Amino acid sequence: MVNDPTGAPALERSLTLRAVTLFGLAYMTPLIVLGTFGVVAAETGGTVPTAYLLALVAMLFTAHSYGKMAAAYPVAGSAYTYVRKAIDGRLGFLVGWVTLLDYFFLPMVIWLIGGAYLQAQFPGVPSWIWIIGFIAVTTVLNIRGIKTAERVNDLLMVFQVLVIGIFVVLSLRHVLHIGGAGALASGTPFANGATTAAGISAGAAIAAYSFLGFDAVTTLTEETVDPKRTMPRAILLTALIGGGIFVLVAYTTQLAHPGSAFDDPSSAAFEIAKSIGGDLFSSVFLAGLVVAQFASGIAAQASTSRLLYAMGRDGALPRKVFARLHERYRTPALNIVLTGAVGLIALRLDVATSTSFINFGAFVAFTFVNVSVLAMYIRRRRAGEAPNPLSYVVAPAIGAAVDLYLLYNLDGRALTLGLIWLSLGVVYLAYLTRIFRVPPPEMSFTSAEPVEAEVAGGSAEHEKTADPTRLSPTDAGHRPQV
Repeated sequence: MVNDPTGAPALERSLTLRAVTLFGLAYMTPLIVLGTFGVVAAETGGTVPTAYLLALVAMLFTAHSYGKMAAAYPVAGSAYTYVRKAIDGRLGFLVGWVTLLDYFFLPMVIWLIGGAYLQAQFPGVPSWIWIIGFIAVTTVLNIRGIKTAERVNDLLMVFQVLVIGIFVVLSLRHVLHIGGAGALASGTPFANGATTAAGISAGAAIAAYSFLGFDAVTTLTEETVDPKRTMPRAILLTALIGGGIFVLVAYTTQLAHPGSAFDDPSSAAFEIAKSIGGDLFSSVFLAGLVVAQFASGIAAQASTSRLLYAMGRDGALPRKVFARLHERYRTPALNIVLTGAVGLIALRLDVATSTSFINFGAFVAFTFVNVSVLAMYIRRRRAGEAPNPLSYVVAPAIGAAVDLYLLYNLDGRALTLGLIWLSLGVVYLAYLTRIFRVPPPEMSFTSAEPVEAEVAGGSAEHEKTADPTRLSPTDAGHRPQV
């Protein structure tokens, strides 16, 4: 912390392009490509890397728009902030409302994936036991208030990269042993007899879950050196490098296991790990995935509860319910319990559907960030400026079109739930604004409450900023380490 010219404390600008990009990559969590591999393979007919390529295209165009908005508004921002400033406060509120659904379902997806892989290792134990166990333990820990050292999270990230590297090497060794060197250059992972445009699109809509977090670097804007120049580059680099990792891992894994036939698509990577590395490596892989899932569940539930607390404090949600703290532990206990209760829905859902719920809000946010750039172009033209139409019209228009296309290809239940939630948001906004006659409450997400010091999973990756209540409902980087 440093003092600004007025004497008030301010965040110190010390982060470089390299540091911000590494933060974004850590937030995206490379291991997630293996966690959802089987689900994407089932949707695409065994062409997972193609789905990731399509998702990468969408993310690059959207990352370009996030960069433009971050340069225009160099503060700790999000889709909510960009839409509110560039278009309209009411529309910004609705974008925030829609993506609030993501926060509710994020911990559920994390617990669901962890339960699926544990059941694969221990088939005699029903998955619901693992899921309830995850929810119970993380809920108790979050209510009591715990901190996870940043050093532990750094080690977790290193372990993830190590597991991925070993997975890729063992996959290539397996392919060499089965088909020789020529098999390493096969086009089958990208297209085969079962490939369809609809299947690739549906797979890309799920694969986009792995990219959630590339824009999380915008929360570091106020701590970044030369943010107007650094932030757009960091966002694009994070999406590009992360996407490259996803495509590479998906390609080598699909080579090692052609097609989409698995005992259980939700835990396919565990099955592949056993076939390419035996029982020892499969156990190491499972341990790494489950430990990461547990840490993620703690952080995701903590983040969601703090978001609800911040919204309650700012008047966007009822204060008497959501702005209450536990008298002893000074944590938003009711919000934590509520998030855990929503996680119980995982007992009736699969990984594909639950990730689609999250992606509904993400694609809405991504679409409107692209539209915000178009709106900013119109404003600047009216002000007599001449913005580059390729950067301010063509690129965001393509990004919005691809995001809408992927949104359309989400699971039908996710679309239905998302539209219902949006309708409720319109009704609630009408109530808050007296039938749209007054501006909606502005969600600042800053607080001096004691809850600041009680965040579970207290790493930079998990908190995003020093103050966890600054999490915005539209930070697409809302998926902590998985």
